[in-house]
Amino acid sequence: MTTQGKVYLIGAGPGDAELLTLKALRLLQQADAVVYDRLVSPEILALAPEGARMIPVGKAPHNHPVPQDRINEILADLALEGLTVARLKGGDPLIFGRGSEEAAHLRALGIDVEYVPGITAAQGAAAATGIPLTHRGLASGVQYITGHRQADRPLDMDWHKLADPDTTLIVYMGVANIGEIALRLMAAGMPASLPVMAIANATTARETRLLASLGDIAPKIRRSPPDGPVLFVIGHVVSLYQQLDTESLIKEAPADMVAAVAHA
Repeated sequence: MTTQGKVYLIGAGPGDAELLTLKALRLLQQADAVVYDRLVSPEILALAPEGARMIPVGKAPHNHPVPQDRINEILADLALEGLTVARLKGGDPLIFGRGSEEAAHLRALGIDVEYVPGITAAQGAAAATGIPLTHRGLASGVQYITGHRQADRPLDMDWHKLADPDTTLIVYMGVANIGEIALRLMAAGMPASLPVMAIANATTARETRLLASLGDIAPKIRRSPPDGPVLFVIGHVVSLYQQLDTESLIKEAPADMVAAVAHA
């Protein structure tokens, strides 16, 4: 009789392999199978043990080759084979990672599941850019939102709450809808001059940054489409980026993006 395996829902962090927790690294290196998302960096995947089954299940906007129901089935099938499964998710599995959905499916089948937290993209981007998420006198709190809805449903959010001038707003997965998001926030009272930072591939060697205002973030993104996952930081804290050595902080950004930052 095959002993049932276990699934570890592991936060792989924002991309830099050195930002993995010790526990995440240990469990990854002990895994028989690694099921990973598109946002997990190649540097982290390279840490998987030789001979482990590597199963990509990543999604991209308007491109879901492996639906969530099928991902749930894959995880269950592997565990029922008796395998130790590392389910790698970008950032943290409990922040826009659908980790709880996968855990619920597995536990309903009697499969053992454990969460392993990771550094979410907002924290990684803050550390990489030097932009704090909170700062005395500028932001007393922070709000995380996702910039899209399942099946492209309308963005039915409490825009007045999100436009709170005393908080920093972090937008995950918002490139496609950043124009609508900016317009709705301004309509709810956010000033068009409020600074915004868009960070792509945060914490990796491929990281790029685009500095803008809420009023012009959408056209700047259209002119310089970022390559890779993007996080938007919206709020007064972004003004602290101006106090840093901007030239030394921009990492291999495309020429048009560098120009946009220099003239923002």
